Amino acid sequence: MRGEFSLIERFLGAFPRARVPVGPGDDCAVLAPSRGALCVTTDAVVEDVHFTRAHFSPEDIGHKALAVNLSDLAAMGATPRWFLCAIALPRGFPERELLGVARGMSALARAHRIALVGGNFTSARELSLTLTAAGELRGAPITRHGGRPGHLLYMSGTLGEARLGLIHLQAGRRRGPAILRQRRPQPRVALGRLAARFASAGMDISDGLAQDLGHLCEASGVGAEVELAHLPMSRSVRVELGPEGALAGGEDYELLLAIPPERAGAFERACARAGERVTRIGRLTRERRRVVKDSSGRLIPPPAGFDHFRSSGR
Repeated sequence: MRGEFSLIERFLGAFPRARVPVGPGDDCAVLAPSRGALCVTTDAVVEDVHFTRAHFSPEDIGHKALAVNLSDLAAMGATPRWFLCAIALPRGFPERELLGVARGMSALARAHRIALVGGNFTSARELSLTLTAAGELRGAPITRHGGRPGHLLYMSGTLGEARLGLIHLQAGRRRGPAILRQRRPQPRVALGRLAARFASAGMDISDGLAQDLGHLCEASGVGAEVELAHLPMSRSVRVELGPEGALAGGEDYELLLAIPPERAGAFERACARAGERVTRIGRLTRERRRVVKDSSGRLIPPPAGFDHFRSSGR
């Protein structure tokens, strides 16, 4: 394997040259925001926590590392602009695999027009990638604090497929739509920008809908009621996990949004015109408790979601 600076050059070669005042190669990047405020987020993917090299290709790892950060920007309604990438490599890590990581990451970066402007390489016992991403806001951000009783809850896409994909991988399967959702989540950036015109509150679903809804409710000082029958799930998730299993599963990276009822019709029409799939799943309530209503109308407590320091796996 080549030296550090040669690796940096090879890795950067997979990305377009960043159009910033100062980019990779100096002690800091210098950026020139063009409008509004900046949203900045950081997240990491770590070997044997978020992926295993037996189940994920290098391209999958690079894609996922950037996707989880783009999902945070999407949840705030921001337009992605720049990111930094710090990579920790085990000694002897094959260069061809590192360049595969770069290819997976750069393909997603090009799709969302976000530029790599700096980062770092170091050695470690396991592979990890820590990214810091910045996006620009045209108006106010979507935060977790604005939900009010009576606001309607919507989510994008479908629920539970990433968890099912992990189960399939652990069972030795190699292909299928659920496995693709686990390996290559798709951040809902366009929906986030659209939702910023309508949403009172929102966040992305990374640790399970049940747990992430709790974060939104706590921040907004409200409760929530979710209709189990309304959860958008594929047939395979419904059969293999069931609604409660889907509620607890993490890594979907869909958006959870609270929409004032007077804006709901316009929001649904705007999503339909843009080709964005959203489903109304419940509402926020004055009572500060979270409940799930099953098909018979019975209220049950939601399952727990993922916690890095309590759970053994997603």
